[in-house]
Amino acid sequence: QGQLVESGGGSVQAGGSLRLACAVSAYPYPSDYGFMAWFRQAQEKEREGVAAIGIRSGTTYYTDSVKGRFTISRDKDKNIVYLQMNNLKPEDSGRYYCAASVCHNHYCCFPERRAMDYWGKGTQVTISS
Repeated sequence: QGQLVESGGGSVQAGGSLRLACAVSAYPYPSDYGFMAWFRQAQEKEREGVAAIGIRSGTTYYTDSVKGRFTISRDKDKNIVYLQMNNLKPEDSGRYYCAASVCHNHYCCFPERRAMDYWGKGTQVTISS
């Protein structure tokens, strides 16, 4: 287990880019995490899973609305998971949360929220048209 700390949020015009980072604070990169993920929650909407990455395998998942625009990656040496977001749209606005799961199964219920065991406090992303 470890504390997840997000950074990199901000305001940008449509078509711009942001890179979010999620770092494990004051703890080694956990070997018992099966995968880590990014969720987002727009105002008055449900929290949705955006992207996920297997810690050991590097296998990735993306929700359809961000495929081709977002890239999730991990840096094991720096204990950081990134979300590179390109060609941003106003509909991408919301609070983005980093999360981690101890599940190592083929199916771990992602993108359901209950798939995740640990959460960061989130970072705000605002895209203007």
